[in-house]
Amino acid sequence: MAGTFDLSLLSGPLPGTLTLLGAAGAAWLLIGPARWYFRYGLPIAAAVAALATGAGYWVVEKSWRPLPEPLDPALYLLAGATLLALLLVIPRIVVAPSAAVAVTSVVAASAVLVAAGARANVIYGSYPSLRAALGFTDVAHVDLDQVAPQPKTITGRPLQSAWRDPGGLPGGGRILTTAIDPLISGFTARPAQIYLPPAYFANPRPLLPVLILLAGAPGAPQDWIVSGRLVETMDEFAHAHEGLAPVVVVADGTGSPLGDPLCLDSKLGNAATYLSSDVPAWIRAHLQIDPYPAAWAIGGVSYGGTCALQLATNYPQMFPTFVDISGQDEPSLGDRQRTVNAAFGGDTDALLRVNPLDLLRTRSFPGSAGAFAVGADDAFHRPQVERVYHAAQQAGLDVRLALQPGAHSAAVAAAALHDELPWLATRLGLTTD
Repeated sequence: MAGTFDLSLLSGPLPGTLTLLGAAGAAWLLIGPARWYFRYGLPIAAAVAALATGAGYWVVEKSWRPLPEPLDPALYLLAGATLLALLLVIPRIVVAPSAAVAVTSVVAASAVLVAAGARANVIYGSYPSLRAALGFTDVAHVDLDQVAPQPKTITGRPLQSAWRDPGGLPGGGRILTTAIDPLISGFTARPAQIYLPPAYFANPRPLLPVLILLAGAPGAPQDWIVSGRLVETMDEFAHAHEGLAPVVVVADGTGSPLGDPLCLDSKLGNAATYLSSDVPAWIRAHLQIDPYPAAWAIGGVSYGGTCALQLATNYPQMFPTFVDISGQDEPSLGDRQRTVNAAFGGDTDALLRVNPLDLLRTRSFPGSAGAFAVGADDAFHRPQVERVYHAAQQAGLDVRLALQPGAHSAAVAAAALHDELPWLATRLGLTTD
């Protein structure tokens, strides 16, 4: 059964099989035995599906615009095909009324629905396996009261030079799920997901560096666990370094699945204060880690990448190191005027005072460094990441840029974190390589 749950939903036989089943279901629904079906049933259903899909596109991309970036156009084609399949169930039954036809039509439409969902998942990489899609996890968890402070600690820079595996460490890291109270900001946040590497459970405990990681929008902190391969990446690094890896705090930067407070303090909420004050204060108060900013980094993907850059440029003394994966060149709700109106009541200057590109042009950032990464085929985000990368270069920051295979997906985020982790660990004073 474990093998079944671990089947990949992104590659291998399962996605292809689901596509074939969906194609078979579509064929059944498109081929009717009566002339009436082709003259009226199929054209009407196709027209309704096309109009509904077009209306959905207009609402999502032009009117409501709940997301700061456009959805992949393939999603609208998949949505239209699914809607057409569902609409065809009734006329398909009408032209040949029987229990067998009814059941077959429902199964066929369901196959199209599942195939479309599987293809959408391949595009964005949200669920890498059946286990992830069903919400099952084999990640070990720990409670906060199980990680009390140790009386003795180990320090060093790099920490690796002062550390030896004492033996008896866990075989992998542990996930701690906990609320981080918004004592200063008042921002409504969901529980954070915190990765504690094996070395954190040693006595004496090494004071490890900290990476605050942020998910995209829409999204949740769990996304880095489910689709971002955070535990696998960190465990792999820890196994190669005697249990050492950064403590990773995946904080909530949006407040809700569809929330987009722009990582700012504005009418939309005090997200910036939450991430720059409440979260660091909680970490220093509840976790035994290296407290110095030189050992801290901020990172994220998509919205989280944009947010990481915002925090690194607005609070460089607190976050002198950042990782921006597939972020945008400024906080946005789709266009600048819409953003300014929603967040600042039409005050453009208020946005410019906190906008990374403007800060990079007007301020200096001695000691700041960052890593940029983006999918090579990401037509929307790649130009923006490259624009910010060059601006950071011109501002004198020590920055690097990596192109990952693919477009805008969780697979790109996972690969980017994996590839930038050695640089990050060295930069934060954890390792020498």
